[in-house]
Amino acid sequence: MKTIKNDIPLANIQRAAGYIKEVASLTPLLPNHNYSEKYEANIWLKREDLQLVRSYKIRGAYNKMRSLSKHELQNGIVCASAGNHAQGVALSCQRLNVRGVIFMPSTTPSQKVLQVRMFGKEFVEIRLEGDTFDQSNESARQYCVSKKATFIHPFDDEKVIEGQGTIGLELIDQIKVPIDYLLLPVGGGGLAAGVGTVIKALSPTTRIIGVEPAGAPSMKTSLELGANVPLHHIEKFVDGAAVQQVGKLTFDICKNVIDEMFTVHEGKICETMLELYNKDAIVVEPAGALTLSALDQLAPEIVGKNVVCLISGSNNDITRMEEIKERALLYRGLKHYFVVRFPQRAGALKEFVAEVLGSTDDITHFGYTKKNSRETGTAVVGIELKDKRDLMPLMTRMREKHFFGEYLNNKSDLLNLIV
Repeated sequence: MKTIKNDIPLANIQRAAGYIKEVASLTPLLPNHNYSEKYEANIWLKREDLQLVRSYKIRGAYNKMRSLSKHELQNGIVCASAGNHAQGVALSCQRLNVRGVIFMPSTTPSQKVLQVRMFGKEFVEIRLEGDTFDQSNESARQYCVSKKATFIHPFDDEKVIEGQGTIGLELIDQIKVPIDYLLLPVGGGGLAAGVGTVIKALSPTTRIIGVEPAGAPSMKTSLELGANVPLHHIEKFVDGAAVQQVGKLTFDICKNVIDEMFTVHEGKICETMLELYNKDAIVVEPAGALTLSALDQLAPEIVGKNVVCLISGSNNDITRMEEIKERALLYRGLKHYFVVRFPQRAGALKEFVAEVLGSTDDITHFGYTKKNSRETGTAVVGIELKDKRDLMPLMTRMREKHFFGEYLNNKSDLLNLIV
């Protein structure tokens, strides 16, 4: 079997493919008309969002647990996760009749806790500990040591990587044309390491593009520096792909199989999520939209090419939709927040609406308290535009009429209090 330097043998991934048939679906590889037309390319979507647990994570979790000996399982298994890994481990516990303890931050939405409990049934105990994933993970590690249990890492484990790599074998079997570009979401790197190993072995001419959120470019930063380094701060919005440091093993593999790393702004990811829902009726989580969000950076390079984008998951909380829409509008330059100084006289608001706002501008947020002892009153106003080019004329009119106080979109701390 062909392997490449520093990688997992292809035979191991083929063996994993036999194991995961017991629990994972053969997910479809579907052509997408809208994106193919937009980029004048043949765009295919590998739909890992259609797994039973709604993400690819079941592959790695099950392969890892399937490989453990009776001795390794006698004290049960432990994992820490606030999302897809927890669900994959829970279902694996149920199918393999293995006792598991899953640590989740106390801030985890109840919907995710209920999903883990549903998949794990009586085989899983959920412990909500710590306010952050790091605190929960530390509790899980300590529990592992005290109970002599086996820890199931979400990405930095050879068997987990082998399980994720089975997606690559499916791709090769499913597509009947050469894959020119393969776009993979990158968090801890387990998916990219596994799939990349297969593709570089069986389709070496395929260009593999890894995609991370702009607020958490841990793999891109490490590859550029030539060393696996932690990030001091990350934006956690794309929770399925936002890690401070990629795995040691995954880094060693990814530096050999990833041809290029792209990052995508979180607002662009939100725009893609809404586009997928509105045009294709596909619901994805933020990490699931990463690869499609990066296609703009490849145009027109991919014109006429065969491009596969992996859709990693669809565990999106419906309560996040308003935030997703807001972030998309901010990214597109259509939503703007201002501190507006209103003269404390009758008719000031009417003047603002009639003489400052454009005919298609819409007030979507207004916070104001009248204070009689002041000449002007300060309001926080959110305005949605139909065209981003309308912003400068709007700001000009606000200054000419003496309403302008401050522009808030570029002041992240203040904006976060509103959005």
